[in-house]
Amino acid sequence: MIAVVLVGGTGTRLRPITLDRPKPMLPIGGRPFLAHLLTRLGDAGVDHVIFSCGYLPDAIRRHFGEGADDGPRLTYVVEDEPLGTAGAIRLAAYGRVDEPFLALNGDVLADLDLRAFRRFHAASGARATIALTAVTEPERYGLVLTDTSGAVVAFREKPSTAELADVPEPYLINAGAYVLDPDVLELVPSGRAVSIEREVFPLLVGDGLHGWESTGYWNDIGTPESYLAANHHVLGAQPGDGVRVDPTAVVDPGAELVAPVLIGAEAVVEDGARVGPGSVIGAGSRVEADAYVLGSVLHERVHVGRGARVLDSVAAAGAVVGDHAELRELVVLGPAVRVAPGRVLARERLALEPADVAVG
Repeated sequence: MIAVVLVGGTGTRLRPITLDRPKPMLPIGGRPFLAHLLTRLGDAGVDHVIFSCGYLPDAIRRHFGEGADDGPRLTYVVEDEPLGTAGAIRLAAYGRVDEPFLALNGDVLADLDLRAFRRFHAASGARATIALTAVTEPERYGLVLTDTSGAVVAFREKPSTAELADVPEPYLINAGAYVLDPDVLELVPSGRAVSIEREVFPLLVGDGLHGWESTGYWNDIGTPESYLAANHHVLGAQPGDGVRVDPTAVVDPGAELVAPVLIGAEAVVEDGARVGPGSVIGAGSRVEADAYVLGSVLHERVHVGRGARVLDSVAAAGAVVGDHAELRELVVLGPAVRVAPGRVLARERLALEPADVAVG
């Protein structure tokens, strides 16, 4: 079984924490998002994963190489220019697949039962099957309408309240995962950007396009809010008492760790500091005495000064929060950003480069 994973996006909505790495390499619960996805794909019987890359592809290749001995074999295909979702799938899969294959967005944390998904596709006789997930705010999304057999009959893009009158619940949206027969690739023109959602799937309505509803957890990690939520979900699912401390980390006996919490390799938490609930302290980071880090994610080598407060925020690698500074209400610090001692920030994004994402 082959899976194509789309990892080419620039992660614009997550800037500035995607300035130094592609979105699929952002840590979720202390591991790159793609590490979680590769585990799930291997457990589902996938033995070959093709990464369709664009933005900062070397970061992915350096980390995963050709794949772990107990996981899928990995291939990397890099687009010279953005090709859209369908174009990227075609570039990665054309000439490499000869049977139905999985195609997945590389930024969705989900509990999809991939084996059941594949079985549904085979049993329905579909040419393409879209994984669907239910939402409670359908006006924000494009809905996928199916009949009782699962065949897709229509799409509704961000419907108004009036337009929902004839749409039965649950309201189902595209979950960013597909099973595709190889002949679907023939519908994708080569050499230009093509959207599978807007240009290919509409061609298949009434001609072998089905939808399969998943009832598990689903989260597109494309915004700071959803990125934090994904980390909180993974932390909450960890076994035991919910407190994970790497053996190489140093946590002072006078520090307080509140589950769920994760302290990464060689991190330091000093006396009087409080970390958690819902916090990840990345490898090599330091939380100084009497500082609080609550509901936040620190990447590698982040320094939180004495008495500082980091609340429901994200800090990229090498960021520094000065003594007695405070970050609250989803502050996002880019790589190596320094917050001056005593400064109070709320709902800001700070970056060194480029200027257009310095504040916003």
